[in-house]
This record gives sequence, C-alpha cells and structure tokens, in this order.
Amino acid sequence: MPELPEVQTTVDGINKTVKNLQIIDVWTNYNSSHYADKDEIKNPTFFKKFKEIAIGSTIKKASRKAKNILIELSNGYTILIHMKMTGHVMYGKYIFDPEGKNTNTSVNGASENVGTEKDPWKSTDEGPLKDPFNRHIRLVFTLNNGKHLVLSDMRRFAKVTVQKTTTIDESSHLKSIGPEPLDQNFTYQLFESRLLTKKNGKIKTVLMDQSVFAGVGNIYSDEALWRASINPEEKVSNIPKGNLKKLHISVIEVLRQGIDFGGDSMSDYRNIYGERGQFQLKHHAYRKTNKDCDKKGCQGIIQRKVVGGRSAHFCSEHQKLN
Repeated sequence: MPELPEVQTTVDGINKTVKNLQIIDVWTNYNSSHYADKDEIKNPTFFKKFKEIAIGSTIKKASRKAKNILIELSNGYTILIHMKMTGHVMYGKYIFDPEGKNTNTSVNGASENVGTEKDPWKSTDEGPLKDPFNRHIRLVFTLNNGKHLVLSDMRRFAKVTVQKTTTIDESSHLKSIGPEPLDQNFTYQLFESRLLTKKNGKIKTVLMDQSVFAGVGNIYSDEALWRASINPEEKVSNIPKGNLKKLHISVIEVLRQGIDFGGDSMSDYRNIYGERGQFQLKHHAYRKTNKDCDKKGCQGIIQRKVVGGRSAHFCSEHQKLN
C-alpha cells in the first residue's frame, strides 16, 4: 500500500503536471453494490454527483493528508483519493479502446485473477506508462489540454470521493487522523505523547495506527524500527526513552528519504509518469528475510514475523525484545 512518501511523490507530480487545467469529462468503471449508500464513486448514484461537480472545474492544487491525496478544485470542492493497496495516479495521453485486454494478470510470477472486466483505456505515450502494472485504469479525468489524469488500481480497493473544501477535514474520511510526522511541530514530546495513548500496544502496530499519527505503514515502520534498534513486538511502555528518541528521528528520516527516492516500488506503486520509485533499493529490513543484517558490526539475520496481522521484518540481534 502506498504510504506517506508515495502519496507525497504523487501530490508533487500532480502539482507539476495538471495545475490550472480544466476537467472536461470524467469516466469510471468502479461500480459495486456494496457501496450503494456510500459517498464514494463506487456508488453509481454518488458518481453522477461527483461527475457534475468535477466537470467544468479547474484544478487549483494538490496536497496530502496522511495517505490521502487532496485535489482542490476552483468551485469550492476537493477530490479525495486514497490509493489503498494497488492504486497510483498518472498523467498522459490515453485513448478509449473498448477491446482492451482482460484484467487477469501475473503478479510476481503468480497468476492473479482480478476480474474479467476489460481495460479499455490505453496510453498512447511510449515508455513507463505502458508498464503492465499501469494498465488497470479505473478512473479518468479528461483535461482541456487533450491529456488525462488517471487512476490505475488493479485490485479496485482505492477510495475516491469529493467534499466541500471548507469541511473536508471534518469529514469521516479525515477527522480521526493523527498528526503529520513531517510537520515542523512534530517534536519528540508530541511523538512520545501520541505513542503513549497506546502504551500497551506493540510498537509496530501503534506506528501504523493512523489515529496515532499519519502516513506510516508496513515498509517505513520496519525501516524506522531497524534504525532505532527496537523489536516490532516491543510494548510501547517498555521502550527506553533513548530508543524512543532514536525512533522519533528515524521515522522522520525514513519518510524524507522515501520522498527523496521517489517512493517505494517493491510492489506496483508508480509515480505520475508511470515510473518506479527507488526506495526499495534502500531497504535494510523490509522483505529482506534471511539476509544478513547490514548494520555495522551486527551479526544478525533479518527475520519475518506477523505482528498485528501484518508482516514485520527485523534483525535477530540488534532488535531483540527487552
């Protein structure tokens, strides 16, 4: 799932490519009876409203809150996109091809049946946009420069809605999100106080709790805990203050590094141009199972364990439980 660095990379890309462009049409093939009463575009009734709001408006700017992309429009509304597990937003020239290939695909060499609906939108640009992971187009904004802003989402888990800009922060989608780790006021004191609201929780699980603070998921929690020499199963209240201070710094550092390297494309995340990020080349722990720990002087081996229903990767030596 895209985390804070991938979302910020996407927001930066949107601001570089589509600011001040007008939306002249919107298309989607999201449609699910499970969303019949939801304010998301998977609800066809809501999509009609969404389309009416979006068409004719101009894209003012994009911003981020936690893992949510916020696209502010000129008419007082803001589009919210949460990319979930396999979503990513791209920009380019596309054509509608009703004979598009079936969405059955292969993921890491294994057959993955993700539905029988065709992929009718095709990029006419040569290069990264033709990456197979970029072909599952579920949402298309046609722009007044003849190009398109699209959402590719192989597994169809992404969330898209629209709200009044003045009230979106208080909507059910955003109101329970904790503070942002990259804000200037994200001090150690704030970090510690937020963690201690879940003092009996396992640190890996608490780090990923979006109500504690925003944007950290599986990848960056593993990397931050590795840097701070903390076991992912350690109870928050058992962690020495010195290690918590290291963790505060590590969380900020790994998120900034993730942005610097254009996000993590260990899975299928791609940036606005359909390109892979490079942070996966900087992993010390995440998905390094059975590899030698590369911390200087450490003789440990990276292990994997399920913590709170999620995979945790950690060193057997310098991340031992207290």
